Amino acid sequence: MEEKRKGAVLFSDYERGSAIKKLRDLSREDILFELKESKLKGRGGAGFPTSTKWMLTAAAKSDIKYVVCNADEGEPGTFKDRVLLMEYQALIFDGMVIAGYTIGAKNGIVYLRGEYSYLLDSLETYLMKMREDNLLGKNIAGKEGFDFDISIRLGSGAYVCGEETALIESLEGHRGEARNRPPYPVNTGYLGKPTTVNNVETFASVTHIVMKGGEWFCKHGTDKSTGSKLFSISGDCSRPGVYELPWGTTIQELLDIAGAENTKAVQVGGASGICLPKSQFDRKLAYEDAATGGSIMIFNEERDMIHIMNNFMEFFVEESCGQCTPCRIGNAKLLEGVKMLESGEYTFKYINKLKELGQTMQVASKCGLGQSSSNAFLSILENFKDEIFNVRKGGNHGN
Repeated sequence: MEEKRKGAVLFSDYERGSAIKKLRDLSREDILFELKESKLKGRGGAGFPTSTKWMLTAAAKSDIKYVVCNADEGEPGTFKDRVLLMEYQALIFDGMVIAGYTIGAKNGIVYLRGEYSYLLDSLETYLMKMREDNLLGKNIAGKEGFDFDISIRLGSGAYVCGEETALIESLEGHRGEARNRPPYPVNTGYLGKPTTVNNVETFASVTHIVMKGGEWFCKHGTDKSTGSKLFSISGDCSRPGVYELPWGTTIQELLDIAGAENTKAVQVGGASGICLPKSQFDRKLAYEDAATGGSIMIFNEERDMIHIMNNFMEFFVEESCGQCTPCRIGNAKLLEGVKMLESGEYTFKYINKLKELGQTMQVASKCGLGQSSSNAFLSILENFKDEIFNVRKGGNHGN
């Protein structure tokens, strides 16, 4: 049997159920204090403080509340959650039980990416084992009145459902579209009830924090980005895979670990992230610098940056739910611009208009898809302008 990955935080040793059993001696306030002390931020990409989200949900007035695990890992180049779901179920499900205890919920739901349906049987088997061991169900771990159970729902294969309100819409049986906010899920979430939605990796981090404390967690990473991060590394490197590294690791250090040579560009944060050139490989992977939900794509000197740009924009045109105009029309217009750049038939005046459009999308789109879909276009245009404008000739490039 292959030995499990080792790491300082997430991939460190953990005995299943031990954090749940520890709840017998902890109050909800104790857990919220440790989470605040840890400075844990959501690992899905948005980086919202977990303690604040749980505190708001715990304070919401309702007899019914929900815990939702966002396992809809749809960001291109991201596969870290799949590793956790396959090899570290205890961290995820124990974290959900801790959340249920903390906010006062009796029901948890895992929203599992539709393409991960092959994991369903093993996850259901694991949940059944938890029920048999009194780690789920009634009076968990012998604590009177501590009732919580978890069900799994398969997603519908839409990228936009990674956004928490679109995910909730899908859970309720509706088309996956982002809701207007406010109200926020912490007050009006699944079925109109207070709901905390957290990423797979976030729940896994919570489990370790409950066992070892917020102060221990803060010893890893940076002051503003505490703990470690799982990175899904793919592309032009000899050692792709999932790595646990402390926040604050530089891009160059990551490239060395992954065995990348002759690297031209690194896409940080998946298709919705930013594309960085060699001159910025000293930047730190952290919320205060180059933030990412975990996807790192590596491109060597042989790659054509316009082809990369085209690939990303085709993806967003396909995945836009079409609900709001900036995203629906904007992505299509940016893709048109990429085609013009590819053919060499463009004017700089029109390219500047596309830049303005991309910036407008970032502030005017309804959800994170439209707000971030122009990132790759704008960053590649800015950071690789010499390649884009000098390699291709022809056409009218005047003002």
